[in-house]
Order: sequence, then C-alpha cells, then structure tokens
Amino acid sequence: MMGWMAPLRHLNAKLLSDRISSEWGPSMGEVTTIGLDLAKQVFQVHGVDAKGATVLRKQLRRAQVLAFFSRLPPCLVGLEACATAHYWARELRALSHEVRLMPAQYVKAYIRRNKNDAADAEAICEAVQRPRMRFVPVKTAEQQASQLLHRGREQLVRQRTMLVNALRAHLAEFGLVAAQGLRNVGELIAIVRKQDDTRVPDMARQVLQVLANQIEQIEAAIAALEKQLLAWHKTNAVSQRLASIPGIGPIIATAIATTVADPNVFRSGREFAAWLGLVPRQNSTGGKPRLGGITKRGNRYLRRLLINGASANLLRSKATKADPWVIRLRQRRPPLVVAVALANKTARIAWAVMLREREYQPRAVAA
Repeated sequence: MMGWMAPLRHLNAKLLSDRISSEWGPSMGEVTTIGLDLAKQVFQVHGVDAKGATVLRKQLRRAQVLAFFSRLPPCLVGLEACATAHYWARELRALSHEVRLMPAQYVKAYIRRNKNDAADAEAICEAVQRPRMRFVPVKTAEQQASQLLHRGREQLVRQRTMLVNALRAHLAEFGLVAAQGLRNVGELIAIVRKQDDTRVPDMARQVLQVLANQIEQIEAAIAALEKQLLAWHKTNAVSQRLASIPGIGPIIATAIATTVADPNVFRSGREFAAWLGLVPRQNSTGGKPRLGGITKRGNRYLRRLLINGASANLLRSKATKADPWVIRLRQRRPPLVVAVALANKTARIAWAVMLREREYQPRAVAA
C-alpha cells in the first residue's frame, strides 16, 4: 500500500516546487536575459538562462520593479520602445543592467500564441537576443525635454488651427469672410472686437470673443516656445550645422538634432530616409520589382517637416529651381512627388552632415 504512494508524494513535492519557483522566481544567478513588458501598474517579467531555458516568469507591481531588478546580477534586459520606455531604460542602466529598446512592430513577430502580458514578455525576451534585431538608442532626460518643446508646439499649432477654422466658419454664417492664410485672421478678430459692428449679433459676439481670446493666447504660447527652440538652436552645434542645408531652418534642425541622438545607428543616408518613411513601398516578387508610394513609416513629425521644408525650398530658392536634377524631375513628375523626392535627398544630406560633423557645402563649392 505504501509502495505506490511514494511516487505520488514525489509528484506532489515536485508540483509544489514548480509552483513556488513560478511565483517567487529561480535563484538570481541563473537569469542572463530578461524580457520586460511595460505598463502603467502591472509589469510582466520573463527570464531565460544562458542556454535559453525559461527560468523566470513573474508579475510585478510598479513599486516592485526597481527593487526586484536591484537584486538581480547584471543581465540583458529587453524593452519595447513605447511610452515610458526611455525612463525605465535609464533606471535599469543605473542598476548596471544592459538595456536594449526595440520597435514594437519588430517584437510582434515573436508572439507565438494569443496576446497577453506573459506572451509579450516572452516575445521581447526572444527578440532581444536576435543578432539582426534593430535597437532604439536610449534618450537622456535632456533630450526628451528638448523634444517636448516640439511636441508642445505641435499640439498648440493644432489647437490654433482648430480655433481659427471655427472662427472662420461661424463668421461665414453672417457673411463675413477673410482671405486664406493665418495672417488674415486678424481682420476677423478685429470685426469681433468692434462693438458697433451690427453685422454680428451681440449674443454671437460674446461667443466669438472667447474664441478670439483663445487664439491670441495660443499665438503667444507658440511664440514663447519658438523663442526657446531658437535659443536652444543657437547653443547646439549639431542643430546649427543642419540649418546650413537648404530647406532646413531652426525648427527642422532642432527636431532632427533632438530625435537622432547618434547618426551611427543608421548605416547610410538611404537607411535614415527609409526610417523616416521617405522611400517607395515595395511589393516585389518573382524577380519583378513593384514600387508604390512612400512607406510613411517612422517619425511622422520629422517627415512632415522635411516635406514642408522641401516644398518651400522649391517655391523660393532660385538655386533649387535651377538645379538640373530638379528640372528633370519636374518635367516628368507631379509637384508633390518632386517635393517628397527633395525631402528624401535632404534627409540623406542631413545624415551625412551629422555623421561627418561638418556644415553643408554645395556641390560647386565642394568641387
């Protein structure tokens, strides 16, 4: 009777040991690589040893993350480059861990079952060990602060556009229309502020004055942020070198300088342009190349700034209009396609300027 119960006791002991191991984790010396799935409050950890065997699955609350990693020996930690990723990367590096950030779309291919926190952490742990994986440089707090100037300005510009469109639409209902362009909005604001103008009813004037006041407040806030950006541009050597490129002003130069911390991450200027989504999308098979529109991947803000700068350069720069490459391209392609092609060329030049740490030199001067 006791003979057949011995294996059962052994099995129960093993199950209890596995349960304790899964809840409390293995001995700290076994973990070499960790995948950490970030969240607001609940974090998931997946760790493997040097042979790739799973030795750690653990769920952590936000307050437990740093205490848990402080007890681990230095190891490789993989994170998705998402919200708060740069903050956690800096904190984990301070604990002597090697931290690598990866784009989330590159990690998705390693999820082998239904999506949940544990599966995401396991996929991150698998992806960070791939030799051909592309990683995102960890930004410092100062770099993120300078980037915040651009993000705040972009948000305010959107709010200003929304308010201006609302003011135009409301006044158009009373037959009051101004010419296109932001500089002509002052005419509408003057009409709203003029109390003896009988074309606008008093009840409507009260509402429109609120919109006009908000527009002026946002204008002042945008001007203050642009003043800070210009001051930062004057103190940053990389931004000043980028501003020497035709089609790039202080706004675009500071945006590139804050976003691209290390140009050596990209192997070529074309790879930098591809990261911005300024290269054709491919759908090639069977040896037949098929190219479509641009991929629109990467940083949308930088891509939009470069295309806008290229469009302005095509309209105002005499040197650009006389460029044989631009002339030939204009003869066979639409204007927007020409602007995107010039933005692609500008992005490649910007990468070369950052890499070589020299100001841009036109082709004739360089020759």
